Amino acid sequence: MAPAYMSDNASDGQMMASPNLSYCANLMRQFDNDRFLCSLFAPVAERDALAAIGAFNIEVARIREQVREPLLGHMRLRWWADVFDGVWAGTPGRHPVALALAEAVGRFGLDKRPFDRLLQARARDLDDAAPASLTALLDYAEATSASLAEAGLRVLAAEDEETKAAGRDVAIAWALLGLLRAIPFHARTRRIYLPADMSRQTGLDPDRLFDKGLTDGLRPVVEKLVEIAVEHLRRARSRRKAVQRAALPVLLPARLADLWVDRLRSAEFNPFDGRVQAPAPWRMLHLTTARLRARF
Repeated sequence: MAPAYMSDNASDGQMMASPNLSYCANLMRQFDNDRFLCSLFAPVAERDALAAIGAFNIEVARIREQVREPLLGHMRLRWWADVFDGVWAGTPGRHPVALALAEAVGRFGLDKRPFDRLLQARARDLDDAAPASLTALLDYAEATSASLAEAGLRVLAAEDEETKAAGRDVAIAWALLGLLRAIPFHARTRRIYLPADMSRQTGLDPDRLFDKGLTDGLRPVVEKLVEIAVEHLRRARSRRKAVQRAALPVLLPARLADLWVDRLRSAEFNPFDGRVQAPAPWRMLHLTTARLRARF
């Protein structure tokens, strides 16, 4: 794997590519830029491992967009499960993400269970039906985003219970806000991640959402989910004094989450509003300020 990556001439969202920028970091920079920026605040020795974790998530998260039939997606997930068995058995094969993960496993003793949970949850992406309930949605957010946080905290050697609980809450909030921002994208492919029980309560018709965009019943569901995300952020920050400072690269998405909460509220909870879909300026400044203050 390439040496640890970093540029001293970073501007918001525009990392200067160094010759040593790893394959995994490049994937993160392109497809998960927010987490990529947060990872730059980790010690140099740990950045490549965080990139390996993030790149694995990107590989499995993109399966739904890369296949035409769910069966092919399940076959791809099965392939990754077999690769994973090889990673922990010391035979990772030749895929660059698998090789990077194998190195991270060797250096940091990564637990296989968070990755297994993430793989199982990504099978949900191959089903276009809405999650049945808020509980089902939160389980999905925890199995995907919080599993990444758990693995990242192992790399950062920040695994006390208070820190892990804060990481879980930040990760769930980040996942919820990401799904809300992705509503227009999912609607174009006739997919929905809004809980079916909440949609029934507000009169939201998924077919009208797919065909018309903003429709009756959408705003109340989005507002409720935003407030749930805010509550998870509040709970994470209530543990601030007990959280290990080393965990900040995993917790910093909370600062970016605040930006999206503000935009969704300003847009009156309309995810199709241009303010919600536009890039957020000055992300690196927000993150740098938070890191200097040791806040998230």
